[in-house]
Amino acid sequence: MRNGDVSFWYSTIDPVRRRSPLGGDLDVDIAIVGGGLTGLWSAYYLREALPDARIAVLEKEFCGFGASGRNGGWLSAEVPGNRSHYADIAASRGRDGLEANRRLTATMRAGVDEVLARVAAEHIDCDAVKSGVLHIARCPAQESRLRDELDAEHHLDATDWEYLDAAALAERLSIRGAQAAMFSPQCARVNPMKLTRGVADAVERRGVTIHEDTAAIEIRPRSVRTNRGTVRAETILVCLEGFTATMPGRRRTLLPLNSSMIVTEVLPDAMWDEIGWGGAELLGETAHAYTYSQRTADGRIALGGRGVPYRYGSGIDHDGETQERTAQSLVDALHELFPATVDVEIAHAWCGVLGVSRDWSASIDFDPTTGIGSASGYVGSGLTTTNVAARTLRDLVVGQRTELTDLPWVAHHAKKWEPEPLRWLGVASMYGAYRAADRRELASTSSKSNVIARVADRISGRA
Repeated sequence: MRNGDVSFWYSTIDPVRRRSPLGGDLDVDIAIVGGGLTGLWSAYYLREALPDARIAVLEKEFCGFGASGRNGGWLSAEVPGNRSHYADIAASRGRDGLEANRRLTATMRAGVDEVLARVAAEHIDCDAVKSGVLHIARCPAQESRLRDELDAEHHLDATDWEYLDAAALAERLSIRGAQAAMFSPQCARVNPMKLTRGVADAVERRGVTIHEDTAAIEIRPRSVRTNRGTVRAETILVCLEGFTATMPGRRRTLLPLNSSMIVTEVLPDAMWDEIGWGGAELLGETAHAYTYSQRTADGRIALGGRGVPYRYGSGIDHDGETQERTAQSLVDALHELFPATVDVEIAHAWCGVLGVSRDWSASIDFDPTTGIGSASGYVGSGLTTTNVAARTLRDLVVGQRTELTDLPWVAHHAKKWEPEPLRWLGVASMYGAYRAADRRELASTSSKSNVIARVADRISGRA
């Protein structure tokens, strides 16, 4: 089994041609720090809005090195974070919380189609298929949460979500112990590295300069100091997500939460006949410590989960290498869900970091006084959110008030995370509690969520 080397998705593209690093001091109109999807989409839409602007993207490694090229490939309409927090933010501004969440939900749903439309327009081959998403329940407590979530989606006008009983689910795919599921067609499977590289190429074709191997060291109003020179710009957008904690003064702004994945070798046709999954839906769970999966374009199963969720001191992985025990826990989860795969070889394991704010809510912000903007805190639901955030940043930078700039996550600032060792203790305890709650729920006939998980939600800020 290959471990690290960025991700399995990285191995599916042609050898990366590193773009030229910054060659010294530079003056531009807009500098974007971070060559992931937030930064690239921001450059894309800003170039449309401001065709004469000089725009430069600065990336420490190469475009797609971070979460944008390592994630589960869910182009999802899921709103990142907890909707109750967004309702509270809206209420604090004198607005209706329910209506704010309806607008967020509608925006994310439209965002899926916006990305797919741009993928088609730019001829980006990223294995995209709008196959929908399934969330499964494997015990009474999970099914109860599933029904609550289904009601919540309908209340927010996402009425295409439908309930599937065990028999209806079995017609789509075979999951051991599955009792029910909910399905929405508003989700697409993609190869995230192919998507990211495709957007980077599209940005370059439009005249944006991308400097790779260029690490930002210090960000100040109107300037970014890098290891290769200083970039001066009227507008600076910080688009680092999970890597935000690596910047001076930002270690406690976002928590870099680890998520790991494995992918199998290509499954034989006979095994797919047993499993089903001919619709290639994205697959998630209503467990507290959930997994997420996709059937890849070439016939593998890619499955992810948290494993060891956090490294002390906001540490970052080395080149995507994950811990052996984490990889094994994902293999165990694969075999639990799909018993037919017990003898299938695992081809690759890897990990990455996603950004989590203290209140588990996303934030998009721009200060015209300093010229600094940012977007972050996607909590693992970033493939669509990066695009929505980029279009929001575009509107903020050009000074237009739009439906996007009125969303509750705009100009939202969460408090900082606790200092170490409290931060590490809290996250480790939280996910330990979630795993314990899942074990108890799977062994129980109760339809109530386990009290351990409810307490963990309250303490962590997720609820």
